[in-house]
Amino acid sequence: MIPDTAHDLLIRRLWAVDQEAISNHLLRLDAETRRVRFGGAVNDESVKAYARRILRYDSIVCGAFSSGTLRAIAELRGLYRSWPAMAEAAFSVEPDWQNGGIGDALFERVIAFARNRGVKTLYMTCLRENERMRHLAAKHHAQLYFCPGEVEATLDPNWPTPLSVAIEIADETRGLTQAMFRWPAMWQQTHLRNQGFLRAGTENKSENGI
Repeated sequence: MIPDTAHDLLIRRLWAVDQEAISNHLLRLDAETRRVRFGGAVNDESVKAYARRILRYDSIVCGAFSSGTLRAIAELRGLYRSWPAMAEAAFSVEPDWQNGGIGDALFERVIAFARNRGVKTLYMTCLRENERMRHLAAKHHAQLYFCPGEVEATLDPNWPTPLSVAIEIADETRGLTQAMFRWPAMWQQTHLRNQGFLRAGTENKSENGI
């Protein structure tokens, strides 16, 4: 069930200042969600290591926030490596926030990112039992290819237009503007915690105004 705070959902691109939020989000995934996201069982240290390298030069990562907490992530990976351009998409949504349209909203944002960067082929790979991912891919007219143990989905984004670029700029400007009001508080909490002045768990209360 989606929490009541889902109405204030903010989707925006993620930056280096969001690194800790990314790690915390991935660590909140339960064992089954991690398995379908990463294709197998992963421990906390592996999750942290993945989070540290998620923001690469050839990747775009966006996230869905509610009340300032990152609840879902979409990744567009492998940009600028080939021509015609190809890229891979990957998604993670915390268990309590699934089945509420967040994955669909992130999927649309990733397609827009891919389109505006001239990506000709967008592909995703998931376990055969990952019905949510298969449903999302099929909903957006992806071709599904069933292999032993996994499914590969591919779709061909349209070429960019001035309108599609303008929409992305408007969306990212709005998200960045809202994020800028939160970043000073996030930096202060991280600094205080690193100095040992902030007790574990109190940052969430402060961030959400509770």
